[in-house]
Amino acid sequence: MKPADILLAISVAVIWGMGVVFAKAAIEDFPPILLMALRFTLTALTLVWFVRPPWQLLGKIFWIALVSAAIQYSLTFTGLKGLDASTASLVVQLEVPFGALVAWIVFRDSLGWGRAFGMLLAFIGVTLIAGEPRYEDNLTSILLVVGGAFTWAVGQIMIKTLGGIGGFTLIAWVAMWAAPQLFVASWLAEDGQLQAIESAPPMVWMAVLYLGLVMTALGYAIWYHLLARHDVNQVMPFLLLLPVTTVAGGVVFLGESLTVYTVAGGVLAIGGVAIINLWPSGKRN
Repeated sequence: MKPADILLAISVAVIWGMGVVFAKAAIEDFPPILLMALRFTLTALTLVWFVRPPWQLLGKIFWIALVSAAIQYSLTFTGLKGLDASTASLVVQLEVPFGALVAWIVFRDSLGWGRAFGMLLAFIGVTLIAGEPRYEDNLTSILLVVGGAFTWAVGQIMIKTLGGIGGFTLIAWVAMWAAPQLFVASWLAEDGQLQAIESAPPMVWMAVLYLGLVMTALGYAIWYHLLARHDVNQVMPFLLLLPVTTVAGGVVFLGESLTVYTVAGGVLAIGGVAIINLWPSGKRN
């Protein structure tokens, strides 16, 4: 990867990591799926005017939006409501072992004992976090985030099958499909939306702006640009910085504290993800 692409990959991790912090602050007073619907509405209304519709791909993008945006964000951010931002960001790291597993099944990518070991470490780490006493009665939130990680991984594999498509074009039309899908999901799964909108504090609208314009429009445009130029396993390692950013932001801005369970589980999860990403690809082991 060229130095410019490396800087872009780092910026994605920081942008997404801080997005979790903003979202956590907002969903304390706002339905999480509705927040995601407003997020993608803002993204769509910002970008759709500047890109041509990829007419032949709109059907495929509908399903990509459903999996990688509507379902994934509904699960992840509903789970985030019951967790610390730092805990959720560590559980989300299961995106990588799930991604490696799905790529092995779909594309027959080499897995090998090294990546298998990394997957085991990552799952043990998340299991350790889930076993923390404060989450004994709240495993549902962790399972929701785990489900979101799996659907995100599936969505990235679906995106890879599209071939060459511009990052802004893809995220604009993913957002166009995802926004109404998320509004429907909010209508089905949440209540009090109008009251929440009327009484929302400024932090909610700041979060919508950040999530819609920075985290989604800018962050995903960069991410899809990198995916189009490089293999998934080349850009995935940079997402190791995402939980570091979120943990730091959670501690500094949200007053979260780190427990022994969180630190130990996080080290195992991130270590496992690092092994998966850094293990030589394309070899039979």
